[in-house]
Amino acid sequence: MSTKAVTDTVVPASNSNSIKVLFFARLREKMGFSEVNFALSQAVTVADLQVLLGEQYPHFFDLPQPILVAVNQEFAGPEQLIAIGDEVAFFPPVTGG
Repeated sequence: MSTKAVTDTVVPASNSNSIKVLFFARLREKMGFSEVNFALSQAVTVADLQVLLGEQYPHFFDLPQPILVAVNQEFAGPEQLIAIGDEVAFFPPVTGG
C-alpha cells in the first residue's frame, strides 16, 4: 500500500470506525499519552498503521527502537492486518536480569 493510499484511510474517529491504539512504558512517556482511538475506513497492516501514526504524530518516528506490536493481545508482524474495532499495542522489548 502506498503512503498516499494509506493516508486516504484516515477518517474522523467514531466508535464504529476506529481502533484502540495503546502505548506502554517509555513509548507512552515519549508519545505523551497511553491510548488513542484512531479512525480507519478500512483494514490496514501494522506497517501501514505505523505510517499513519507518524503522519498524525510526527514524534512517533522518534520512538526508541525496536518496538514490539500486538494486535488483540497477540504478537504481530508488519504484514498483520488490523481491522476496525481491533486493539493495537506498541511496547518496548522486555528486559530482565
